[in-house]
Amino acid sequence: MRDLRPRTREAYLLYPVLLGRHAGADPATLGEEPVRAFCLFLRHERHYAGSSLALVRAALRAFYAEHLGTGKAWKLWEEIKVRRGQTLPVVLTREEVARLLGSVRTDRYRTLLRLIYHTGLRVREACRIEVAQLRAHPGRVLVRQGKGGKDRLVPLAPEMLADLRRFWRRHRNPRWLFPALGSGHRRGKEPRAAQARRATGPLSESAVQNACRLALAASGINKAATPHTLRHSYATHLLEEGISIRLISQYLGHASLEVTLIYTHLSAVSESQAVEALQRLYRQAAHEPSKQPN
Repeated sequence: MRDLRPRTREAYLLYPVLLGRHAGADPATLGEEPVRAFCLFLRHERHYAGSSLALVRAALRAFYAEHLGTGKAWKLWEEIKVRRGQTLPVVLTREEVARLLGSVRTDRYRTLLRLIYHTGLRVREACRIEVAQLRAHPGRVLVRQGKGGKDRLVPLAPEMLADLRRFWRRHRNPRWLFPALGSGHRRGKEPRAAQARRATGPLSESAVQNACRLALAASGINKAATPHTLRHSYATHLLEEGISIRLISQYLGHASLEVTLIYTHLSAVSESQAVEALQRLYRQAAHEPSKQPN
């Protein structure tokens, strides 16, 4: 009824479940003190960040105050203070990006991580790219229902588009650019390309994150990098190339320009120059396609 985003709905269901497991009881039967103890556990034992605690508070308040009606008068909702500190994001140099991508073991993960670096997509957005999203607007990728439920268009360097086409031809899934591999007893008997062709769902985010973690260890880069780090690096390197921060804010799908200002200063340039900059970045980070299975 409230038209919450899918990820928010997932969290609103998840935290009452985790609370019940922590307390060893049906969460609907708990009072204020066990809920307070759970929030303290997340803050002091699990070291939840401010944004995560804010989501926990919202989820539990919706469960107890709105759905059950038992927690409307709880002082806990006002007691939970969320301080959102601003820390600078981890950013890789261009050379480190090339080393990281070159250390990815398989072509499917290397292509997807390369796409994140060359478009600034969030890992969930990249995993769920559909073939139709590339065909709809030549030279751009249409990101449907990104964070905040917004659509946006992001430019693609011709080399990146050619790389995506090359990868898709290996499996030709009718819907997904990065389909999930098959599962079950047929997985070991059927070629991976055939598994990918008949897959009905996209590649999982956790699989991409794990591939990036392995590549980071193999690369010897001493930074706490994740797939999201490539998004930060995309924004930083485009700014170094003179691309307007307003354009980059649009490409990243930020709700306001202030969010993007953490990267650097303003400048003005056209989208055609952005594509030229992406071409230069692609050539610097590109490696020969691996012969390993996808």
